[in-house]
Amino acid sequence: MKRTSESRRKFIRTTTIAGLGLSITGPATSLYGSARASREGKRVGIIGLDTSHSTAFTKAFNDPAAKAELGGYRVAAAYPQGSRDIESSVSRIPAYTEEVKKLGVEITGSIEELLDKVDVVMLETNDGRLHLEQALPVFKAGKTLFIDKPVAASLSDALRIFEAADEYKVPVFSASSLRYMGNVQEVREGKIGKVLGADTYSPATIEKTHPDLFWYGVHGVEALFTVMGTGCKSVSRVHTEGTDIVTGIWEDGRVGTFRGTRTGKHAYGGTAYGEKGNAVLGPYNGYLPLLVEIVRFFETGEPPVEAAETLEIFAFMEAADESKRKDGETVMLESVIKKAKRK
Repeated sequence: MKRTSESRRKFIRTTTIAGLGLSITGPATSLYGSARASREGKRVGIIGLDTSHSTAFTKAFNDPAAKAELGGYRVAAAYPQGSRDIESSVSRIPAYTEEVKKLGVEITGSIEELLDKVDVVMLETNDGRLHLEQALPVFKAGKTLFIDKPVAASLSDALRIFEAADEYKVPVFSASSLRYMGNVQEVREGKIGKVLGADTYSPATIEKTHPDLFWYGVHGVEALFTVMGTGCKSVSRVHTEGTDIVTGIWEDGRVGTFRGTRTGKHAYGGTAYGEKGNAVLGPYNGYLPLLVEIVRFFETGEPPVEAAETLEIFAFMEAADESKRKDGETVMLESVIKKAKRK
């Protein structure tokens, strides 16, 4: 299972990008030249103060004790507007705005104003429906961009975001902090040999404005793909009021499952099954490992997660939604990808 970064990049590009129709050509580094200037400074801008991630990330970046670990980057400005109609998100904006102001962050009245005051950007808006709209001015300004989960509220919008990043030659990536949960990266890099299968779990609360798993189940699905890699061909889903079980079949016959929970204690974890043994995935160890990767991304312009892998995660979740509508029928990822490209 262990591959170098370059061989993994080549593998993902040849097996996945063609199927997704993503118009990225040439080596990955071709994306980053025009955004180099935006990476020379260390002023971070945040779009969206409707999520606890915004305040948690600001506290981490603006903590003098974390200056060395986070490369001296500091949140300098924020644009508060996030969701316009998800009450649980909208209601947070005033308090979170005051909280980040106390941490020395300037509040701006528009994304355009924000972009004049920062070097790199974190798109934190909780509402994935706004991400394409809010990412475009960042790309046009040539600012390196991290997009928090979900990258978008539809596979079609996710495709457009990565296509726009390619068009403007701006580095972008999106990831859940569960990608860096205990043991997950070690398994990905070969600790138990080739991964033969995996089961992951996380909360999967549902928000009516988003496909079911996009809102919160994305966390556990990302952990599944981190250890399994790309190449999922079909998905089926069992859905009840309190639980989802989504089963993916990979092209080489491997099986990966995700359990999304809406009752009981909220927890994150899983098990990976390998040629050399099995490994428990977890425990969850907070945001810092993700923030360290974001800083490395800001410094180098090299996304730690390929666009093709993120897009396959969202194709998996969109296929799970279609399987639910079809009472658990198996759905091919290829079919949801074709539909997304037509939208």
